[in-house]
Amino acid sequence: MKHKTITCLLISVALLVGATHSKACTSIIVSGKVTPDGRPYIFKNRDTHDLDNLAIQIQGSHYRFIGIVAAKDSLYKSVWSGHNEVGFAIANTAAYNLNGKPQPGKSRPQGDDNDGTLMRKALETCRTLADFEHLLDSIKAQGPIPSNSNFAVLDAEGGVAYYETGNKGYVKYDANDPQVAPYGFIVRTNHGMSGERSLDQGIERYLAISDYATRASYANSLGFENIIRKVARNLKHGLTQLDLHDFQPQDDSQPVFFPFRDFIPRYLTASSQLIQGVKDGESPLLTTAWSIVGSPLTTVAIPLWITADGKLPNLVTHQQPGQQAPLVAISFVLKRQLFPIERGNGQDYINLARLINRSGTGILQLIEPIENEIFRRSKPIRQSRTPQKDISDFYRWIEQYVKDQYANASFKL
Repeated sequence: MKHKTITCLLISVALLVGATHSKACTSIIVSGKVTPDGRPYIFKNRDTHDLDNLAIQIQGSHYRFIGIVAAKDSLYKSVWSGHNEVGFAIANTAAYNLNGKPQPGKSRPQGDDNDGTLMRKALETCRTLADFEHLLDSIKAQGPIPSNSNFAVLDAEGGVAYYETGNKGYVKYDANDPQVAPYGFIVRTNHGMSGERSLDQGIERYLAISDYATRASYANSLGFENIIRKVARNLKHGLTQLDLHDFQPQDDSQPVFFPFRDFIPRYLTASSQLIQGVKDGESPLLTTAWSIVGSPLTTVAIPLWITADGKLPNLVTHQQPGQQAPLVAISFVLKRQLFPIERGNGQDYINLARLINRSGTGILQLIEPIENEIFRRSKPIRQSRTPQKDISDFYRWIEQYVKDQYANASFKL
């Protein structure tokens, strides 16, 4: 009876909530002052209709950088999160409220339409937060900044901040400032605190990530691993407080559908990236991009570093422009198991039995031990003074290891 009642409530919520923006990304930034290892990081779940994403490493006009791009963007004109060889990192979320209400006869100001090109420019040319501010100032000097977004920015000097950026300028929110971030973290979804608050979007996800991060800060557990596990794949609804872990089916022998709307991971979540900075005195080349290319509900996080040869694991990139990354191809197959209803509003209903179940054969339950080993095997590199010589060996290992693990019959590929 309890399950039936809760399911009815979930359906009611799904039907009553109004249409949401497709570019509904979720982000958190965390100061190195409050992380267990002293390293700051920025995180983003990317929600987009461009579901085919991949990672690239290329030489920019000044700096080499790693970034997440849409596979169809063969020239890599737009980068949606990434970091460069001097330890500068950036990600964004569309804000929707920073440029005010639309004027009569005009559509609502858009969010991140131009942000991808701006972030590529920042990755190519910026070393510090101050450099990014100079970039925004130089754009503003030529006219309105073509943005309506929150930019999460990190540098190798320990700086980590959000820049709420609209047509008229930007407002900085520094995660190292206890007056701004008393718990050492700041959250953004699809609104800015300096904008027109009646236009706020992404409230449900903001509540969910804020609740998790606040509780984690009390327990000194704001490590990057927990953000990947507990935020990118969070199954607790921020508004209703319903946690899908409480309704795990016995096994995955029969589909069990639940409404799946306004959770942090969504049907349209195409990738995730957590970029972990460095401590004072460490090489900027130790900056680590924990990259999930594909749905975070189906895909393991792969650590990526800037290398002299510009190579990345084949799993997360392509051999030729326009091709699909192998791990994304796997993600698409598994995602169809989670969202098999292709007609109507099928993307709003997830097969919970295939995601998590009491028998432990759910896709998320199969991913966790794979990542545990990746976390363990990558630790020596992240702590090394000469990481470059070990990265190639690690990439070769992870290629084979991940392929072998996904060959597990329980994945049903």
